Amino acid sequence: MIRKEREIKVIYIVILAVFAVFLAVPIIRLLMESFLGDAGIGVANYIEVLTEKGFLRAFGNSVTVSVCSALIATGLAFFMAYSIQYTNLNRKFKSAVRTLAVLPMLLPTITYGFAIIYSFGKQGLLTKLFGRQLFDIYGFNGLLFGYVIYTLPISFMLILNTMGFIDKKFMVVSRVMGDRPGQTFLQTIMRPLLGTLAASFVQCFFLCFTDYGIPASVGGEFDVVATVLYNEMLGSIPDFNRGAVVAMMMLIPSVISIILLKYLERYNVRYNKISQVELKKNPVRDGICAVGSTVILVCVLAIFAVIFVVPLVQEWPYQVHFTLDHVRDVLNDQSLFGVYQNSILVAVCTALVGLLVTYGAALATARSGLNGKLKGVIDAIALVTNTIPGMVIGIAFMLIFSGTPLQNTFPLIILCNVVHYFSTPYLMMRNSLSKLNSSWETTASLMGDNWIKTIVRVVTPNMTSTILEVFSYYFVNAMVTVSAVIFIAGARTMVITTKIKELQYYTKFNEVFVLSLFILGTNILVKIILGYFIKRKEQKEK
Repeated sequence: MIRKEREIKVIYIVILAVFAVFLAVPIIRLLMESFLGDAGIGVANYIEVLTEKGFLRAFGNSVTVSVCSALIATGLAFFMAYSIQYTNLNRKFKSAVRTLAVLPMLLPTITYGFAIIYSFGKQGLLTKLFGRQLFDIYGFNGLLFGYVIYTLPISFMLILNTMGFIDKKFMVVSRVMGDRPGQTFLQTIMRPLLGTLAASFVQCFFLCFTDYGIPASVGGEFDVVATVLYNEMLGSIPDFNRGAVVAMMMLIPSVISIILLKYLERYNVRYNKISQVELKKNPVRDGICAVGSTVILVCVLAIFAVIFVVPLVQEWPYQVHFTLDHVRDVLNDQSLFGVYQNSILVAVCTALVGLLVTYGAALATARSGLNGKLKGVIDAIALVTNTIPGMVIGIAFMLIFSGTPLQNTFPLIILCNVVHYFSTPYLMMRNSLSKLNSSWETTASLMGDNWIKTIVRVVTPNMTSTILEVFSYYFVNAMVTVSAVIFIAGARTMVITTKIKELQYYTKFNEVFVLSLFILGTNILVKIILGYFIKRKEQKEK
């Protein structure tokens, strides 16, 4: 037992050291940079930035479009989740909705904007089908559309998961008591979901407010905080001090998100037992939900149809005969195919390193006798990494590691991804470990096995499904991320998402879409392979 605690403490110290060096120190350096100026340390940078109409307008624009997007995404996600959990629709239809609703997560957000341009622009695919341009794609409209597509999968998964833990027997009780359908809906579905719906709104708002990919392509003259920050740090005349101020301003939603998410936890309703209840037959309800869910998914996925069309025709929209020339060009261009190889390398290494870090952190909190306050530190790190913008982490890394051997290297990009996406995999690991028999280590110790052997031989085999899910999560996010790596990737270490940003300047959209197809195909393949092994493992356990 003594040995176990000693090893756990070593793991705990290593985890804390990783986040001290690659999260706390860079953020502190960024904060210091924001106070530095020509006259020394002071608040002159803050006064200069906050009194500018341009920044205040961009901040207001970000808040407005983020609020609207979060409300719409949460509403649509609730509708689709309700269609799965509270209707008698065909099981295959429900399965299709589950799968298709999360597909946009497999593409980088910077691709969303280009897909919107080529779908709804003046020469867009959908514009030609409808015979007219439906709306102006640049500015508020394009951002709203892109943000809803971006946040819908996250909101859907969050609400669907909570709905699965609501006890449906209370609907029967409500009807027996004579409540009207509206009252039953509000009391037995909406009331238990209030905390989750609010959390979904907060999460969606935060993701929209801090995203750079979508504004980079369809923002137009509608400035948002993310584009202001990019221009300050990597524009024609970089100003790191002002950029640091803007980055610190982006942390305001992070702080508010942390406070709100902690507050909203008290509204989570937990049932001791989930009853299996046969849902009342209602063809009208089922029909509306089926049509509504189909329309939502068609509207979302139709935008991405252009990704499969534009790179596979000679020249859109003038020569639309089929060709694989653009795909061959990318495969034969070492500078383009090289970034795909870089992305695969970064994604695999991120998944492996992230797996070790999250497993170690979860072991320290779920399988140890460490003090509750010490465990709380790791939980706090997870909460912070869940709400800190990728752009802020990227800029902090750029400032702290410039001039060091880590500058513009793959290890730096990998560590940035591991820190940025730590929260969700850690929670998955912790929750799974906490459900395992707590006496395994003690029993193994009495039988003469050391702690390491127990973890390898006993605990890890029972964690196979979660380990594969964590690997998948890190891999996919490392493939699609753009906001953080755009500041720390160099010419040799460029990945697909940063290359897409470069290709935008040269209007090489065929290459953009081919590279996007590579990302999508790779992510789908990884999800299918890992999903197969996860399903196989779960069937064996049953």
